[in-house]
Amino acid sequence: MIDCAIKKLFLCLQISKLFILLQSQKFGLRNQLINYFKSNFMNQYETVFILTPVLSEEQMKEAVKKYEDFVTKQGGEIVHRENWGLRKLAYPIQKKSTGFYHLLEYKAEGTIVAPLEVQFKRDERVMRFLTVKLDKHAIAYNEKKRKKAKEAKETKA
Repeated sequence: MIDCAIKKLFLCLQISKLFILLQSQKFGLRNQLINYFKSNFMNQYETVFILTPVLSEEQMKEAVKKYEDFVTKQGGEIVHRENWGLRKLAYPIQKKSTGFYHLLEYKAEGTIVAPLEVQFKRDERVMRFLTVKLDKHAIAYNEKKRKKAKEAKETKA
C-alpha cells in the first residue's frame, strides 16, 4: 500500500515538473514539447456532413470554411478535406433527394466533438452529419488511400 502511494506521488511530481517546464520561457524546447504532445495525444476524427442542395457554390464553400475554422480555433488540425459533390441520398431528408457531401479529417482533443456537433445541429444548411474517431488502422488506411490517389494523379499529369 505504501509502495502504491509512493509511485503515485512520484508520478505527480514528474507531471508537475513537466508543466513547469512547459510554462517556463527559458527552455527552447517548450514549443517542441507542445507539438509532441499535440501530435501524440490528440485523437484523429473523421466527420462527414451533408449540406442542403439549394445552396450556391459560394454558400457551400462558406459553410465548409466555417467548420474548418471552428476546428482550428478549438486547437485542432485539419489533416484532410474532401468535397464529394452533389450526390443522391438513399432516402429523402427534409423532402430533398440530393445533398452536397463533405468529409473533414482532423486531429483534435476529444472535447471538440460535442461543440462541433452542436454547431452542425444549429445550422439549417446541414441536413445530416456523422463523426467517427479513427483508430490506428483507419488512420493508416486513409493515409495509404491518399498516397495512392496522389500517385495516380501524378502519373496522369
